[in-house]
Amino acid sequence: MAAATKPSAQQCDEVPTGVATSNHFLTFRVPPRLMPDPQFAGRPARIQVHRVRPVYANGQCPGVTNRAAVLIHGRLQPGPAVFDLRHTAPEGGRLSTQEGLARAGIDTFAPSLLGYGRSTRFENGLDDPGNASLRPYNADGSCSWPEGCDRTHNPIFPLDQQGMHLLTNPLGGERRAHSSNVRFGRTDVWVRDIRQVIDDAIARAQPTDGKVTLIGHSLGAERVGRTLYAANPVLPGSAEVIAKVNRVVFLSPIFGGPTGPTEETTPPGGFLTFPLHVTPFEAAAATWLMPPDREAACTGHVVPGSPEQLAAQLREQETVGREWGGSDPNNPTGLNRSPTFSSYGWNTTVAGQLTPPTLVVQGFEDLGVPGGVANSSAIFNALPASMTNKVLVQVRCASHALQFEGCSGPRCTPASGTPYGGLPGEPWAGPHATLKAALSEWIKNGTFNGSASGQFTVDESGVASASP
Repeated sequence: MAAATKPSAQQCDEVPTGVATSNHFLTFRVPPRLMPDPQFAGRPARIQVHRVRPVYANGQCPGVTNRAAVLIHGRLQPGPAVFDLRHTAPEGGRLSTQEGLARAGIDTFAPSLLGYGRSTRFENGLDDPGNASLRPYNADGSCSWPEGCDRTHNPIFPLDQQGMHLLTNPLGGERRAHSSNVRFGRTDVWVRDIRQVIDDAIARAQPTDGKVTLIGHSLGAERVGRTLYAANPVLPGSAEVIAKVNRVVFLSPIFGGPTGPTEETTPPGGFLTFPLHVTPFEAAAATWLMPPDREAACTGHVVPGSPEQLAAQLREQETVGREWGGSDPNNPTGLNRSPTFSSYGWNTTVAGQLTPPTLVVQGFEDLGVPGGVANSSAIFNALPASMTNKVLVQVRCASHALQFEGCSGPRCTPASGTPYGGLPGEPWAGPHATLKAALSEWIKNGTFNGSASGQFTVDESGVASASP
């Protein structure tokens, strides 16, 4: 029995032979004064965690390093869809970031934060279609409608979504008053979640250094940045959390820049007055947008079938929302639900005090975030001058959906050089392959293309070079 549980050098594996995928839930009670609506304080809740881990068929050889990464999603798409897209890559394998990292020997954990996917959304929160937005207040501040009126402080959360998307299914032709009259979350709600997932990942993966690499995509960058803010006055204990993070990655990041608030501030007109945002699945999956001229030049950046697969996985993660939407009472089309929120805690002040080694990756054609590719440069430039282990990578022919994107046609074969993460003489597989290679190298070594610091451009053929 001892020989079976402790493999010998002759029968063990130095590299993974496969991957295993599982889901588990972390339970907790909502802390008082954390969520904007006090009715949820003290309520039991749970966080879904999607894990893809390396498998060693003959046992993991002694001395093989255990590594773990926690991947944090953005504002619309839950973790299992963003990071584990189950779609075949043109060169073989899958587009899945988690699977690519697991095959490189890295144990990955992608939660759906509170209010997303199969994590808790609350009966009087996001499970109630009456909590989607109503028609606006009149100019004089009065309301003409018996069910009530709404205001919004952010155009990404439009008004009268009940009338636009929910009137037939499930509202039966009548708008409803809200059972919750405030935004669902604030940044620190999800910082709390991230802290719990970090502890869970360390306990399950048992990384050799006792730490995780923390990766934030899109709005997930804000959530990760706030998690690494040592002076957080809302959630004490940041220093202990930061000590559990060996490196950080900001991927296709949103960034507040020099003007973003460090702490939550009330907008001049007040916060929005509803917790629920809904989006058709196809619209929630539309993350490949590029300028028209780049769309023509960046051949094959959308892998055929990948947007449909993302929409299908968003539907798969839905529960209540599957029965919403559409104009036929007998045929709901389904809607992706996500929480409304206030943003703060990720700006030059916060970036300037980060201590973990930092990798910033973004596509030149990223239209999915305000500021576009300038965000990644702004984050890199805001990092402490004393941080000697920091890298910026900007990828041509890559959009906000960088982790899913491919390459086809003559542009994919370099005139000289080898695509980063590829093989000599082989065409570039696309941004998704570059990202997997970059994340793997960063998590294992704290380098990109062998360098611990610097700025790099990946060209239309996948070749990486130092930026001027």
